Amino acid sequence: MRTKNLLWSLLIAAGIALAPAAGHADPRVSIGIAIGPPPPPVYVAAPAPAPGYVWAPGYWAWNGYQHVWVRGHWIAARPGYVWVADRWERRGPHWHHVHGHWRPGHHRGHRH
Repeated sequence: MRTKNLLWSLLIAAGIALAPAAGHADPRVSIGIAIGPPPPPVYVAAPAPAPGYVWAPGYWAWNGYQHVWVRGHWIAARPGYVWVADRWERRGPHWHHVHGHWRPGHHRGHRH
């Protein structure tokens, strides 16, 4: 019985020790779903440009049960980078959400 308690104590301690590391994990996780593609995009005119910001268009996200629309929003520009918008890609029979991200490049006044 004493060995069993010691084992549980060690497992709990290991879990507590590793918990902070999980907070630093890359939050961009690819989601593959085996249902149909997301609905067509909802096209909304972007509001007037905000100086020093880039428009991130809306996209369909997956909440574990269904697609939900995430509205577009302004994000602070990063000099030397362009914003690549969220999108869905088909890979075999599954659809994968590719999170929006910055990539090196020059912003030429148009959105990616």
